[in-house]
Amino acid sequence: MPVKTVTFRVEMPGECQFENITGPVRKALDSTSLRAGLVAVFVKHTTASVLIIEDEPGIRADTKTFWDRLIPADPRWQHNTLNPGEDNGHSHLRGQLQGPSIVIPFAESTLLLGTWQQIALLDFDTRARTREVIVQVIGE
Repeated sequence: MPVKTVTFRVEMPGECQFENITGPVRKALDSTSLRAGLVAVFVKHTTASVLIIEDEPGIRADTKTFWDRLIPADPRWQHNTLNPGEDNGHSHLRGQLQGPSIVIPFAESTLLLGTWQQIALLDFDTRARTREVIVQVIGE
């Protein structure tokens, strides 16, 4: 079964910000000429995550509030205290919990997402960064 890999970069401002990456993932799938299989989307960073959301302003705001309440920024996180100059211990913990990847089936060269489902990159870090996203398509 063929495997195709596509990489793209996204400039992110940090601080629990979203970027809708459904378009670039669809473009990556289109570039493979595969008809059916699975698409894995993976972000190569420990302070960012990939997830599926209903991409609307309320959910974006609620998601930020959720993470701020669940794992708040705190200078007492060991990552921060043991690494002078670091302030993103909470960012790493959020990334661990949300996870770096998702898998989406596709058929007839189309992602099988639900009506409101969108693929999002969520950046938890405390400063702007360039994020590298890997899209690996496995199929026929």
